Amino acid sequence: MITVEERETIRRAYYLEGKSKRQIAREHNHSRKTVDKAVDNRPPQPYRLTRSKPSPVFGAYRERADALLAENARLPQKQQYTGHKIYEILQAEGYQGSEARVRLHMTQWNKNHTAPALFLPLEFEPGQDAQVDWGEAIAIIGGVKQTVQVFVMWLSYSRRRFVMAFPSQKQESFFYGHVRAFEYFGGVPWRMSYDNLSTAVRLMAEGKVRREHRQFIAFRSYYLFESHFCQPAAGWEKGGVEASVGFSRRNFLVPIPDVTSFEELNLQLLQACLKDDQRRVSRQTETIGEMWEREHPALRSLPPYAYDCCVTTTARLNGYSLIVYETNRYSAPVNRARRDVIIKAYPFHLDILDGTTLLARHPRSYAREQDLFEPLHYLPLLEQRPGDARLRQAHATVAQRLAGELPSDVTRPTGEVAGRGARGPGVCARAALARRASCGPGATGD
Repeated sequence: MITVEERETIRRAYYLEGKSKRQIAREHNHSRKTVDKAVDNRPPQPYRLTRSKPSPVFGAYRERADALLAENARLPQKQQYTGHKIYEILQAEGYQGSEARVRLHMTQWNKNHTAPALFLPLEFEPGQDAQVDWGEAIAIIGGVKQTVQVFVMWLSYSRRRFVMAFPSQKQESFFYGHVRAFEYFGGVPWRMSYDNLSTAVRLMAEGKVRREHRQFIAFRSYYLFESHFCQPAAGWEKGGVEASVGFSRRNFLVPIPDVTSFEELNLQLLQACLKDDQRRVSRQTETIGEMWEREHPALRSLPPYAYDCCVTTTARLNGYSLIVYETNRYSAPVNRARRDVIIKAYPFHLDILDGTTLLARHPRSYAREQDLFEPLHYLPLLEQRPGDARLRQAHATVAQRLAGELPSDVTRPTGEVAGRGARGPGVCARAALARRASCGPGATGD
């Protein structure tokens, strides 16, 4: 194949200098066929291999390698022949060549026998569809560097997003993320698109057949949206939220957040989502916020009450007035000890109830074998033995708690908690509990 400079020289020699093709071929050391193409100004053709190059080492094993590669179509995806494995098999059969040659043949074979992936661009009507997915990010919460689970809901028409961080991807977090997103959007999309999330579906033995969790069906029926589940390993079916998870992580969680609680982190994420409404997406003439204003009326209206996003179970308080949930122990008032109670586990806190009466509320722990005690729950026992030296530390702890909760017009205990007198812990406890009750549901109960 000649260069463009050589082509120009041949054409000038023929048309301007009047030389014959034979003379040009002899002077420039080109074939007559090449000179003819240059004179006729035919477009240069890419080089094509007319016949396969000889492979003196690999050639004898080509058919064997092809047979192994063809067998991959019948094998499970995670147990197929790799280039290295084929090389080991051929080597055991006498192959003396390199592994790189086997890998090159495997690449060429897959290219010739695999159809390229093709996609259709999708468009959505306002309010028609939203996409949901989980992601992970690093955050520093209360001085502890940890991995947080990031819930993202993305409206397919307006590209508006809602992002919230959770300690885990448990089902109660999954539902609570939906509820908060619906409140943020001011309505419910008609259809929700999901990956094969274990919080929503269980894959059956056939692989593509899915059975939804009963709890998810109850949640879906409460908000009356349709659910669509993508095919396994088909992330392009909800590419919007797939990209949105990465966008949110890079733009909302960089640099690594350093906050005191999940509440503060989620407030920062909410502010970032609101700020993102001012952005204009590529190939769109309006901002995200302007498109959402047009989409908002098309969303389904919210029900009068939000869904109770918790796992409900029962337990029995032991002699220490403790219940065990996910290996962690939580306290309740001792006057309810050895009774059956109801446990409601929310994403960020855990409630203990006696029927409809709230006995205690604790921050939920996702660690293992932790003890979450409320000292005020044990006041009646401390009052019975005020002079026991073994309980002095407990007395001091309760005194410190009460000192921070009593109003200014109530006598505060000083030093160790006093005995049963009028200025002892009984009066202080009753005043503290009365004040807590007047402020709403607290962590103690009578």
